[in-house]
Amino acid sequence: MGLSEIEKRSWKQKYPLLEPITDLEPTLWLNSNIKEEQHIPELPLTKEDMYEAEELWKRFAPFLKKAFSEVEETSGFIESPLKSIDKLKPVLENYYDFNIDGKLYLKSDNELPIAGSIKARGGFYEVLHYAEKLAIENGLITYDGNYELFLSEKFRSFFQQYSIGVGSTGNLGLSIGIMSATLGFNVFVYMSADAKQWKKDLLQEKGANVVEFSGDFSEAIYAGREETLADPNGYFVDDESSKHLFLGYSVAALRLKKQLEKMNIKVDANNPLFLYLPCGVGGSPGGITFGMKQLFGDHIHCFFVEPTHSPSVLIGLLTGEKDQISVQDFGIDNRTEADGLAVGRPSSFATSISEHLISGIYTVEDDELYTMLTMLADNENIYVEPSATAGLLGPKYVLESAYIEKHDINTNNATHIAWSTGGDLVPDIDMKQFYEKGKSFLA
Repeated sequence: MGLSEIEKRSWKQKYPLLEPITDLEPTLWLNSNIKEEQHIPELPLTKEDMYEAEELWKRFAPFLKKAFSEVEETSGFIESPLKSIDKLKPVLENYYDFNIDGKLYLKSDNELPIAGSIKARGGFYEVLHYAEKLAIENGLITYDGNYELFLSEKFRSFFQQYSIGVGSTGNLGLSIGIMSATLGFNVFVYMSADAKQWKKDLLQEKGANVVEFSGDFSEAIYAGREETLADPNGYFVDDESSKHLFLGYSVAALRLKKQLEKMNIKVDANNPLFLYLPCGVGGSPGGITFGMKQLFGDHIHCFFVEPTHSPSVLIGLLTGEKDQISVQDFGIDNRTEADGLAVGRPSSFATSISEHLISGIYTVEDDELYTMLTMLADNENIYVEPSATAGLLGPKYVLESAYIEKHDINTNNATHIAWSTGGDLVPDIDMKQFYEKGKSFLA
C-alpha cells in the first residue's frame, strides 16, 4: 500500500534526511541514540551467551571436520582470513578523491568454507543448535559425547522426521539448505524473486527443496513461516526475529579479536577500529556489532551499509519505527543487484539491539558496487559478489563526516575493516559478468 503523499511529507518534515533517502541519493546517517559502553541498556543477549555459542561451535567441530573436506585443515572450524588490501587503498583514494587515515583491511567472509558467505556463521549455527537440542532431548547424545555421531544413519533417520524452513534472498538459504540437508532434515528454502538462479540450482543439487516467489524477501519469509509452522515437526529459521542467527554471527567477534592480536593490530583509545558491514535485514551486521562491542567497547565504531534502493534498517532506525515500517511505504522499490541486501523491512530483534550500538548507516548505489568489485579483482586478485564490496566506501563517508570531530577520534592510527560478505561459490560465468559490468563503469 505505502504511505499517502501527505503522510510522506509529514515524515520528511520530521526527519529531513528522508528526502535524499527517498530520492535514492547516497546518504550517511549518524546514530544519535548510540550509547557509551557504561550507558548501554540491558540487552536481550549477553557476553556469556556469545561465549556459550562459541562452545557449541567447538562441540560440533569433529562433525564438521568429518562432514566437509573444506574444513579438515582447520579441524572443523569455519573462519575467514583478515587481509590487508594495501594495493587497493590508493586506487580507492584516487578514484573517489579522499584519504584513508590508517590501514585498510578486508574481512574475507567471501572465503568462508562450505557456504562461501557470512551467512555460514548464523545459518549453520542455528541449524546445529536445533539439531543438538533435538538430539539431547531425545537421548541420542550428551554435551560431552562424540559429535561425529551426527553423521550416522541413526541420526539421519531421526532428523528425517523433521523439516526446516527459511525465507531467503539467497545466501542464508544456501547455508540453511546445505547444513540441514547434510544432517538429514527435510529442508525448504523459500526464495524471493531477486535470488540468483545459480543459488537455487546449487540448493537443489545439495538436496534442499526450493520454493520460488515472484515477490521480495518479505513475501518469501511470510509464506515460508506460514507453511513451515503448519507442520507439527516444522522449524522455521526466522531472519526477522532469530536470536540464534544473531548469536552465530556474534562469535565472529571472538575470532576477529584473535586475528587482530596475531597481526599485532591494537584496538584502544589511540588505535580506533572502524568496521563497515553490508546490511540486509540486519541480523549478521547486528550480531557482529554486538560481539565487537562486548569485546572492545567504545574503541570500535560500527557502520552498516545498504543499497540506495533497500535502506530498510536505515529508515527503521532513523524514524524509530524499526520493523513497523518498510522502504515500500516511502515508494522505494527495493530492487538492487545486491541480492543479499534486497530487504524492505528490517529485523525486529536485531534493530532493537543495533539501535544502541551502531555508529551510523550509509547507502551506496549499485553501480559503485560493481566498480569496486572490478577494482578489488584488478588490484588484489580477490573476487566477490557485488554486495560484498559495499563496505569499501565506508572510510570516505565516515572520515569526511562530523562523526570524527564529534567523538574526538584520532584517526592517524585507525584500522578500517570492510566486511566482505560473499562470493566464493559464484559460478565463473556470473563472476565474469560482474567483473565486466564493473569494467564498463571504469572505462
